[in-house]
Amino acid sequence: MDIRNIAIIAHVDHGKTTLVDKLLQQSGAFRENQAVAERAMDSNDIERERGITILAKCTSVEWKGTRINIVDTPGHADFGGEVERILSMVDGVCLLVDAAEGPMPQTKFVTSKALALGLKPIVVLNKVDKPAADPENALNEVFDLFANLGASDEQLDFPHVYASGIGGWADLELDGPRQDLSALFDLIVRHVEPPKQITRKDEPFQMLATTLSADPFLGRLLTGRVEAGTLKVGDPLKALSRDGERLEQFRATKILAFRGLSQQPIDEAEAGDIVTVAGMSKATVADTLCALDVDTALPSQPIDPPTISVTFGINDSPLAGKDGTKVQSRVIRDRLMKEAEVNVAIKVEDTPGGEAFVVSGRGELQMGVLIENMRREGFELSISRPRVIFREENGERLEPVEEVIVDVDDEYSGVVIEKLTGNRKGDLVEMRPAGHGKTRIVAHVPSRGLIGYQGEFMTDTRGNGVLNRIFHSWAPYKGTITGRRQGVLVSMESGVSVAFGLWGLEDRGKLFIGAQEQVYIGMIIGEHSRENDLEVNPMKSKKLTNMRASGSDEAVRLTPPVRMSLEEAIAYINDDELVEVTPKIVRLRKRFLDPNERKRAARAAE
Repeated sequence: MDIRNIAIIAHVDHGKTTLVDKLLQQSGAFRENQAVAERAMDSNDIERERGITILAKCTSVEWKGTRINIVDTPGHADFGGEVERILSMVDGVCLLVDAAEGPMPQTKFVTSKALALGLKPIVVLNKVDKPAADPENALNEVFDLFANLGASDEQLDFPHVYASGIGGWADLELDGPRQDLSALFDLIVRHVEPPKQITRKDEPFQMLATTLSADPFLGRLLTGRVEAGTLKVGDPLKALSRDGERLEQFRATKILAFRGLSQQPIDEAEAGDIVTVAGMSKATVADTLCALDVDTALPSQPIDPPTISVTFGINDSPLAGKDGTKVQSRVIRDRLMKEAEVNVAIKVEDTPGGEAFVVSGRGELQMGVLIENMRREGFELSISRPRVIFREENGERLEPVEEVIVDVDDEYSGVVIEKLTGNRKGDLVEMRPAGHGKTRIVAHVPSRGLIGYQGEFMTDTRGNGVLNRIFHSWAPYKGTITGRRQGVLVSMESGVSVAFGLWGLEDRGKLFIGAQEQVYIGMIIGEHSRENDLEVNPMKSKKLTNMRASGSDEAVRLTPPVRMSLEEAIAYINDDELVEVTPKIVRLRKRFLDPNERKRAARAAE
């Protein structure tokens, strides 16, 4: 059967997973009466909750005798490690662009990777039925983007279609019949070249592993494109590392191919097809699976280096072990090492004490997703504030700088520019009207200055602003950037909080806890209205006398506490604070719970 391998790439929320749903439906991959969830490719719980794609996934459809292998890629730069590996498996890319918003930062990130690999793009102008859509302007912006990224003349001569993913139609003309996606299917078959690997069908078997998964019955599973030869179930294979070192020898116990949303066992895999192989015990991502007489490893795509690091430690608070089942440092280390094996964009290092681990990655969202997955698995952790990773080149200290694109109502543009270019040491690159009373701001801001800014940005723009960021370059160190200005309210007692005690603290600042909650010495229970930390007693109760009873006065009414999400808490803390994460709750605390230890640490830091 004729084969086409294509990846669908787009910015977050531009509709690629919805479009893949419609491609599956219209190709007959589902039965008429089959129950299929919306955004079927987002199979992970966190993906469904957040509405984003985190893991790259493969699917396959048949169209007029041609099998089209489709890869749905993450749109967020934090998960770029997935994107870089997956693009090596395909021969073309389908770039999805919102007709109203135009190309966005993550569009630029993934597209640069695809163009560098020489892949031929197809542009899909999605959501052209939106009231604010301007497809011609979006098309011009895509052309400019390709030119800026150094696209070849052949890549600049890209075909395009107008589409509505949610409507399930795509047409070559804007005023087309708008009935189905046949125009897009035909364009993929016509424009994307068949895999070059087909010509190497008679050579010894070779396959580069691009994604790793596990099955309780089959064990370790590696997915990739067959670069040469054919593979039958039971054939002996060996695994080679990137530098050609022999890792292991094994037999292919199972070969699985993507058919619709499921993987089905097949007897033989041919050059050019995307398949999953079982039977190995050591081989991992970026290793080469090959016949026994092959000695050369396939080249693998280099991965961009991490830009931030977070320290994962054991939960040593007085409330440790009450919610989770996995609390030992050994168990935490095993889980992190397993994650680093699957996710090539993450690096894990041991600390001298052995009870904490430095995890380096692409961004706060990637770290937040990893921590969220671990807490759902029953882990208890203490998490430090994210730290930016610096570089030394020619004796100069360099730091990562991100390109920030902000769409905001005109009235809030002033405060956003002031925050980005003031204390956060950013440089304003562009400011222009985006239509419908909105302004688009482009700035280059050090990564350090963006840690913790998202919550402040939403407050400044009354929740109406949209902020997108992506790694831009390494630049000379820009000096000190001030962090959080407010101090915190720290509990000086352990026990259960009392409404009367909290009511007396409301004048001191915002509270993070309510009445009848467990607290301990050193736990952060609120934000101080001033710049210094303040030790308070949330268990202070009303004194009883023979003249009045505790309930005789008017009932205490508390302002609802501020409840932070996991990412907000991690971005909020300072260097001397930690986030305590359990399966049930997220708490803030001081790194040293004892007030005397905190004073000694502060003096040592000075």
